[in-house]
Parts: sequence; C-alpha cells; structure tokens
Amino acid sequence: MITQIYNTVVDKMKYGDGIPLLLLRLFLAPVMIQAGWTKVQSFDNIVNWFGNEDYGLGLPFPLVMAFLATAAELVGGFLILIGALTRLVSIPLLVTMVVAMVTVHAKNGWAAIADASSWLSDGTIFLNETVMEAPERLAAAKSLLQAHGHYDWLTGSGSFVILNNGIEFGATYFVMLAVLLFYGGGRYVSVDYFVSKARSKKAVD
Repeated sequence: MITQIYNTVVDKMKYGDGIPLLLLRLFLAPVMIQAGWTKVQSFDNIVNWFGNEDYGLGLPFPLVMAFLATAAELVGGFLILIGALTRLVSIPLLVTMVVAMVTVHAKNGWAAIADASSWLSDGTIFLNETVMEAPERLAAAKSLLQAHGHYDWLTGSGSFVILNNGIEFGATYFVMLAVLLFYGGGRYVSVDYFVSKARSKKAVD
C-alpha cells in the first residue's frame, strides 16, 4: 500500500519537474547578467586584465576573449532567465566557468571565504596556507578598527570576513549550468518548451 502511494506520488511529480529548473534559472540568471554588465561597464580594463601577463591572465586575443566572456554572461544570462536556447547558451557559460576556475580561482583552493576552521581548507581535502593564516590577519584588522575606527558602525551590516576567492562559486555555477545543459529550461516554464511544443504540433498537422 505504501509503495503504491509512493509510486503514484512520484509519477504525479513529473508534471512539476520544470519547477526546480525554473528556480535554478532564476537563481543563476541574475548572477550571469550582473557579471556581464560589470564587464560592460569597465570593458577596457577587462581587456587589459585578460591580456596582461604581469597582473592579469595573460590570455591571447584579449579583446576577443573579453568580448566573448561578456556576451556569454550578459546575453546568455538573459536567455537563461526566460528559458530560451537554454542548452545552447549553457555551453559557452560552462566554458567561461572552467576558464575562470583554472586561470583565476584554482590557485586559491576551494573556499570562497577564508575559513580556517573548515575541513575544505585545513588539508583534509585542500590545503590553503593563506586561509589558515586568515584568523590572525582578521584579528589584527579588527583590533586596529576597534582602536582607531568606528567598529560598531563598520560591522552594522555584518561581521568582517576575508575573501579567499577559491573555486567554490565557479564550481557551483558550473554544476547548475551542467544541469541546464542536460535537462533544458523546464517543462511549462520556459520558452524552449513552448517552441518545442509548437514545432511538434506543426509537424503533426
């Protein structure tokens, strides 16, 4: 009896299988759009950063690379938002995430925030000596601010942290984009679904 009820519920859940994909798109799209828009606002600096070997990535064809990254995030983010060409636009965004993780974030390990108490930084999986030194530096910064600054005002919106800039966020976005690549924008909740439905109806007629 319980098994039958379980199977019935699971079978009915397929009609709502587009909802998790919609929620994923609504979470991911603003992140991509904001990243692209930030690049648009300082495009010349982005080009320089892409191409410069001393303080940047040292990539070839920096103008082209910067343009492609900006377009992928800005245009791709909007298309993901409405669920149009979802699988297609996920591909350049996946590539962008891989490039970002390899060239920018990998040297910093996993964690986005420097948390020395995390097993993701203490050598259990990743060892990041900079993260392990973070508590001492953070304590020194707090001490200076408490002695010479308006510490209560500065921390009114939350405690200070040290940014580690590891691959955590990039890897998370990569996984989300991979889901969209394999499953699409979602049934009933994406432009792709209705376009596909219209094409199927036209083919039958």
